[in-house]
Amino acid sequence: MGNLLVAQSGGPTSVINATVAGVIQANQLNPIYEHVYGGLHGIEGILNEEFVDLTNLPDFSIQLLKQTCASALGSCRYKLKRDNVEDFQKIIAIMDAYNIDTMIYTGGNDSMDTVAALSEYAAEHHITNHRFIGCPKTVDNDLVITDHCPGYASAAKFMVNVAKTTWLDVNVYTRQEVFILETMGRDAGWLAASAVLCGKVDLLVLPEVVFDKEKFLAEVKKCIDAKNKCYIVVSEGARFADGTYLAAGEAKNDGFGHAILGGAGNAVKNMILESGVAKRAKVQDMSTLQRCYSPCQSKTDVEESFRLGMSAHMHSMDPTFTGKMVAVKRPEEGPYNPIFFTVDAKDVANFVKHVPAEWILDDYHGMTQEFYDYCTPLIQGEPDLIMDNGSIAQIEPFYL
Repeated sequence: MGNLLVAQSGGPTSVINATVAGVIQANQLNPIYEHVYGGLHGIEGILNEEFVDLTNLPDFSIQLLKQTCASALGSCRYKLKRDNVEDFQKIIAIMDAYNIDTMIYTGGNDSMDTVAALSEYAAEHHITNHRFIGCPKTVDNDLVITDHCPGYASAAKFMVNVAKTTWLDVNVYTRQEVFILETMGRDAGWLAASAVLCGKVDLLVLPEVVFDKEKFLAEVKKCIDAKNKCYIVVSEGARFADGTYLAAGEAKNDGFGHAILGGAGNAVKNMILESGVAKRAKVQDMSTLQRCYSPCQSKTDVEESFRLGMSAHMHSMDPTFTGKMVAVKRPEEGPYNPIFFTVDAKDVANFVKHVPAEWILDDYHGMTQEFYDYCTPLIQGEPDLIMDNGSIAQIEPFYL
């Protein structure tokens, strides 16, 4: 009997640990592996043989794990490059040393590229005793083929509540005021769009729509003239026609060659104030909160994330199952009831799923009913949280 390794990578979510919990619980119910190891800090930790044994994690700890935000195993931004053969050789050697048959990697776009790269290397070198499986996660919801990504629904639920409550706060005064809510979303505006479900957003700025400064300011003025207020949601990835970000001046570079964004809200604020369209403008940048606020988990999201981990474990029983990602789709008709299926990781890696253009209203005026129908089922339900002296209980991160 071999062993299984599960690890996490990239930006965490409030339900990423539920997938790991699903893997652990699945093996306790159907012990096809002698040990379930957790790889600390993703590929980076695996290369350093930093493992923790999760095989017999108590049921109470599994329940805590499901409601713990961020990556309990730790994450990384380590790029596994195909021309760096030494990394591939070392990973295979480590899997041999620990008798690891299967590696399940939970992450986003770049993580699925890691799954694809490892499976390709194994195939090219006729390595048949190691398998690599991906489980999706990202609050950006930008992975193709899967209907949606675990983590998005809880982040969306949080954004709806933030928008609803801050709108009420903004409107207590009679004075003129513009409120700008900035969300994550480098290339896709799914998270920013979710805020419209509160029914209070006046203007929505997404990466999918070229930002036209003059047109946007004209819409802000119309809103101010009509009600003396304007509630705006802007995605960090909003950009001009030439492809530069609204906050390009603050962009840097991360380990994957992506721009590190932030400041789109302030850029919009400065445009508004400098134009004289409004006298006051306030920015709320949700930053880390939108992806880690586990007290606002979607029950649907938690359950799907858990079941995806169980599904990955189940599929790993097949000795030929490798280079795949487990995914979610919804039935074409009838009530929302997720269906789990698998796709090739290479068909997911390095692609971006944008918000459909036909779902976006003109002149920054929000989203069509199709988006409401898509997003609303995902944010339903509240899990029964275990509390600790008035605050949500969290498991101690394994890397500590």
